[in-house]
Amino acid sequence: MLERYTRPEMGRIWTLENRYRKFLDIEIAVCFALADKGIIPREAAEAIARKAVFSVERIAEIEQVTRHDVVAFTRCVAESLGEESRYFHYGLTSYDVVDTAVSLLLRETCTLLEKGLNNLASSLRAQALRHRDTLMIGRTHGIHAEPITLGLKFALWWEETGRHHIRLQRAKEAVSYGKISGAVGTYAFLDPWIEADVCRRLGLKAARISTQILQRDGHAELLMVLAIIASFLEKIAVEIRSLQKTEVRELEEPFYQGQKGSSAMPHKRNPVSCEQLSGLARLVRAYGQVALENIPLWHERDISHSAAERVIFPDAAILVDYMLNQASRIITGLHVYPEQMKKNLQLTGGLIYSQGVMLALVEKGITREEAYDLVQRYAMRSWEEGAPLQNLLAQDGRIAALLTPQELAACFESKHSLRFVSYIFERLGID
Repeated sequence: MLERYTRPEMGRIWTLENRYRKFLDIEIAVCFALADKGIIPREAAEAIARKAVFSVERIAEIEQVTRHDVVAFTRCVAESLGEESRYFHYGLTSYDVVDTAVSLLLRETCTLLEKGLNNLASSLRAQALRHRDTLMIGRTHGIHAEPITLGLKFALWWEETGRHHIRLQRAKEAVSYGKISGAVGTYAFLDPWIEADVCRRLGLKAARISTQILQRDGHAELLMVLAIIASFLEKIAVEIRSLQKTEVRELEEPFYQGQKGSSAMPHKRNPVSCEQLSGLARLVRAYGQVALENIPLWHERDISHSAAERVIFPDAAILVDYMLNQASRIITGLHVYPEQMKKNLQLTGGLIYSQGVMLALVEKGITREEAYDLVQRYAMRSWEEGAPLQNLLAQDGRIAALLTPQELAACFESKHSLRFVSYIFERLGID
């Protein structure tokens, strides 16, 4: 499944090669920290840094016997070393290496996802400016409400990408911790200053307290942020899917030369990319739930979280990266049908301007309740008979006594509803 969705950059982060490279970086950093403390010879640390290599294939062979990937890793590296190998993995427990490596991988992941969010934001901003004045109907509960512009939809989504960027940065900080505190977090064989030195070399912060592992609330925070981002992308996808319905057809996701929509029906242009985003968002949200369940563990550590994390971390990272890329492609190549939007604005025969009429009557001195009931009576007739609302209202003597024909007609113009669109764009800083 991952091969289908992996983009090269994110895929490389979560390869075994990169994982073991992080292991080796941590081990070498520990050796130099130990050498600085005079615990091991500096010549040994330098020799390890110069000579240590590993092979993913060889680690897999050794793991067939050891049934332990970190032991397999250390034994594989030891094969490339001489006498100095006795100082490799000195005083460490497996999760000193594993959890610190996971932090490095998650940091790389966040950096790449930040770029994906930035790309999507650029696509949304461009469309918001392009369609700032593209008139369309706004809908609530799926029912025509009042006029909006297409640009406002894009602007709304653009603004939200900024909030997701802030959340992702906070989550990135939450996972940017390392630990070199030993089997139960007491620094039994390596002191806290070694940990601080190693984390500094790796660009991480040392956990203020840990057990055999880093606590999982930070990891859960990041997975929940990814779930929120995936849900945001689904929100965009659902909107496009809704507006691509044949009877609506205001927007349409890109459809390329030679693309087929159905094996049976040659006419079909289905919103398959948007539907894919909706399906993948369900997976990412499920991974967030797993991350929450990884927080409670037995005592100073059990292994119930470990196997799940080998799935949810790379999968969630790869899927959200893919989804961001897909969303940017969809937004950039979106088909927009302004003429159809104009037709849809007229579908209800002016019902969408009912609030303007009601408020105009209130301004003439009748109560809001009276005005509401009066306009609603004709609105319901308009629904049932298909007659234009303006014509029905003009025939009412009481309304005619309060509103001139020009004042009534002015209520059925969209410019009043949209007079603050430019202000909204200025407030967002998009213009």
